[in-house]
Amino acid sequence: MNKPSANPVSPRPAFVAEAEAEFDAFLRAETALAFFDAVIPDLCGTPRGKRFPIAEAPRLFAHGMPIPHSTYLLDVRGDMTDALGRGVSDGDPDATAWPLPGTLSHVWAKGPRRAQMLMTVRDKKGASDPGEPRAALDRVLKRFAEIGLVPVAALELEFYLIDPERGEHRAPQPPLCPRSASRENAVSVFGLDDLDRYEGFFTSLSEAARRQRVPLSAASNEYGPGQLEANLKHQQDARLAADHAILLRQIVKEAARANGFEATFMAKPYLDRVGNGLHIHLSILDRDGRNIFAGSDETGSESLRHAIGGMQALMPESMALFAPSQNSYRRLQPGMFAPVNRSWGVNNRSVGMRIPAAPDESRRFEHRAAGADANPYLALAAVLAGAHHGLLKKLDPGAPAKGNVSMEPDPALPFTIDEALAKLARAEVLPTYLGEETLTLYRETKRIETERLRRIIPPTEYDWYL
Repeated sequence: MNKPSANPVSPRPAFVAEAEAEFDAFLRAETALAFFDAVIPDLCGTPRGKRFPIAEAPRLFAHGMPIPHSTYLLDVRGDMTDALGRGVSDGDPDATAWPLPGTLSHVWAKGPRRAQMLMTVRDKKGASDPGEPRAALDRVLKRFAEIGLVPVAALELEFYLIDPERGEHRAPQPPLCPRSASRENAVSVFGLDDLDRYEGFFTSLSEAARRQRVPLSAASNEYGPGQLEANLKHQQDARLAADHAILLRQIVKEAARANGFEATFMAKPYLDRVGNGLHIHLSILDRDGRNIFAGSDETGSESLRHAIGGMQALMPESMALFAPSQNSYRRLQPGMFAPVNRSWGVNNRSVGMRIPAAPDESRRFEHRAAGADANPYLALAAVLAGAHHGLLKKLDPGAPAKGNVSMEPDPALPFTIDEALAKLARAEVLPTYLGEETLTLYRETKRIETERLRRIIPPTEYDWYL
């Protein structure tokens, strides 16, 4: 694997002209901006980057932004991992990041008004950085374009509103009800009264979504106290669908803070409650705009079943992307509305891949394996890789499951982060889609992060063994 060049200078990519025109028009319409954020989502899915006074922002379109290659390889806390010797060991060289067209928006937050734009790192030949997760998704999408297909994707994210004040051992606590000031402790699935009680939060979230061009379609109360789900609209550019998920996490946290709460996308914040999932809805259009998953009955077409067969085949080697931390595997428990096997079914939430009840022209699947802590770009890329693989190989997924199958763990799936990283290291198909170097950098980043977590002695270990 080639290490990054010590010379960060790269020629301006052609797409920057479009981004610059968007920015110029934006500035003419918005004269009160004070700052501009240049944003790079890292391998953990965390937005990172730099903030510039608005007068300095035009330089980004002319000369790019210098930023270390290692920015992509930070652990979930933001600490350098030095994965594959990139960071400390190689002198932490800079790369050049450029603005991406179609990603410019306001930022909904307290303080001076600002805008933001996603950035992409390119080398002197115009190639993307191997650590860039959005580029990995782009590589998978190009495989679909080669056979004349267009994936249409939408992501759903579950999260908990929590009290800013922590409980024993810094554990999260459900929020205090805005009406009664009592601690939330009941489950009220799809309860409209629960949504009314948090009207301030939802008003803020709706305004933030409008300002930041995040196409929020619906919100609902979920299976835990303070747990909510936000749905995003389907996109024919799957990269935008993942962009929207990154931005949704940003605005949910900001809207929560504005109303006296915090929000967490941790996969399993409460051991005895359901976890937070990232559900991926996907259909595929052919060259004529027809949904290739539409069929004669509720199970959809043969192409839909082949896509599910491919996702089943790739799920074991993809789990490290769907469940990226030690905590993620606490979510994958029987009977907790999180898949523990590779089953599929129609209108059945106990399976890993669900075909929702919908008109035939809207036939799609919902992939339910990923946790809300997963990187949306990588999780979506892995799902798409599985679907593409199944379509090419015409893989049979078997019969659809009936009834509750959430009590039957699949021995082929890993249920610890160590097992998942080991399966990713032995993966044969996934690297041909996302890129071997990208997955190696991801695996090393997560391995180092996990080792660091294990060097911390938790309070319960003292309680048990001291």
